[in-house]
Amino acid sequence: MPRVAGCDPGTSSLDVLILDDGTVADQVRFEPDQLRADPAAPVAWLRDRGPFDLIAGPSGYGLPLVRAADCTDTQLALMSLVRPDERRSAKGVGGFSAVARAFRDSGLPVVFLPGVIHLPTVPAHRKLNKIDMGTPDKLCVAALCLAAERAARPVRPRPFALVEAGSAFTACLTVSAGQAVVDGVGGTGGPVGGRSGGGWDGELAYLLGPLRKADLFEGGLSAIAPGLAAAAFVESVAKAVLGLQTAIGRSSDLTVPTIYLSGSLFDARPDLRRALARRLGPFLSAECKPLRSPLGGAKVKAAAQGAAVIADGLAGGRFAPLVKRLRLREAFGTVFDWLVHPRGAAVRQEFGVSGPRPGPAR
Repeated sequence: MPRVAGCDPGTSSLDVLILDDGTVADQVRFEPDQLRADPAAPVAWLRDRGPFDLIAGPSGYGLPLVRAADCTDTQLALMSLVRPDERRSAKGVGGFSAVARAFRDSGLPVVFLPGVIHLPTVPAHRKLNKIDMGTPDKLCVAALCLAAERAARPVRPRPFALVEAGSAFTACLTVSAGQAVVDGVGGTGGPVGGRSGGGWDGELAYLLGPLRKADLFEGGLSAIAPGLAAAAFVESVAKAVLGLQTAIGRSSDLTVPTIYLSGSLFDARPDLRRALARRLGPFLSAECKPLRSPLGGAKVKAAAQGAAVIADGLAGGRFAPLVKRLRLREAFGTVFDWLVHPRGAAVRQEFGVSGPRPGPAR
């Protein structure tokens, strides 16, 4: 009967959920001002409610399932991906680094989770020149979707897609009938987000360069004229979801029966959820629906819930079969392993990372 916790280091808050034998035992939300004043506040809250068998900590861009006790400073830098010249000035992300360091140094049984790009279930050719195919928090939401699917259809699992629209970024993931994540787009490579403009035009990046980390959080819905914002969001998400369908099965069966719509942006803008459902549902003959948590009493963000589900599974709890399907223990490499641009080596060197160490090419 494991006692575990999961964390979601979102742009707008950090949520924590505790599961005791798969049942919600406690939960909390830390606002940005609280974290700026005391980055170790979530650690103190958890320590007061321990002991724990496992805690899924805030993981940023992800690591291949690294225990906090083994996490190096280089790996901490890989979770935030801030250039050395900006590490003292990058707002928001710098705060995440302080929180992640507090978890790393806490002495608690913390593990940092992988992102989609670390998974062996995503073929190598889909990872080329990618970094963000879905950060760990988006992967956690996919795990919560899997838990909801298993609760509804325990015998015959089906493929599905997930659109996770947070306050800043939007990600889309596809999950096969075998319950494995097989593709994804996210962050600055994904659709338009609440604050992010989504997929960058390389020419624009060149003209605006050198870019700051803060530039990645600009150009989204909050900056677009109201008359264009909804259309830009819906169409960019629809294009992403439709494009990802090629990853899930046979050429004659490239649609998913369910598309889950999750995230704080949809909560704040239900009109976007309705508009996206009208656009995608009839086209794919799919059911577009909000993600309803299978965890009774859970109120924090879906990513924190999914992180707790993953922690429970890794600790051998009721969600162990689900987590086994995700093959998180086989995650490998770094987010830089698939860069084939000639300057990729310089980026690796800047972060103290050796050459790529690719695993099996699926």
